[in-house]
Amino acid sequence: MKASVLLKSSLLTSLFVITSCATTKYSEDISKNNYSNLEAGKVYKVTMRDGSPKQTILFRNVVGNNLVGTAGKKDSTEVVIPKSNVAAVKDRRKARIAAGATLIGAAGVAAIVISSSRAD
Repeated sequence: MKASVLLKSSLLTSLFVITSCATTKYSEDISKNNYSNLEAGKVYKVTMRDGSPKQTILFRNVVGNNLVGTAGKKDSTEVVIPKSNVAAVKDRRKARIAAGATLIGAAGVAAIVISSSRAD
């Protein structure tokens, strides 16, 4: 009985981890990358390929080979990031939701495991 509950709980946990991806990674070949999933007006955290610090950007649009936006909702400084320098883009809102879902899922799995171990 214990093995089946542990198996179910590990499957449930892996399901939460797999469905909670909020980061889109891009290849070095910019012609293969699809930037259409970026939505104007959303805040993204962009990881650079050259190792420079991550940049937070309020995305506006794609102009040529650049991502264009502002430094934040309150900071109107224009930010231009070349597509060739983008390694990954993380949707901060989805990341927060995914982290919360993972924590709730982990708490649920722990409750199932503890209650099943007490029932035996």
